[in-house]
Amino acid sequence: MQMHQIRYFLALCEERNFTRAARRCGVSQPSLTNAIIGLERELGGALFQRKPTIALTVLGHAVHPYLQRIAENADHARGAAQALTDVRPATSASLNQDARSAPCPST
Repeated sequence: MQMHQIRYFLALCEERNFTRAARRCGVSQPSLTNAIIGLERELGGALFQRKPTIALTVLGHAVHPYLQRIAENADHARGAAQALTDVRPATSASLNQDARSAPCPST
């Protein structure tokens, strides 16, 4: 499972239209469709009922909250990493020096 597949899944959940979801994600509609098909293959079933309109299947409903949390946690991790990389160089250097002198944990 890849992050872009999760983001495409969530966009399709909101848009309920492959073309609009692809446009929202900045990819072609075939790219989004292929990513969704790959995610469905990995999860073992259809996530969306395609006709007459796009709707989540039972499997889609079941995995939605988990995939939503994964996306939210990835955003939080990205924000935390960005906050740490925005610290002053002096602080960064002292953290690096402390890290060099710390013993490696045994496994």
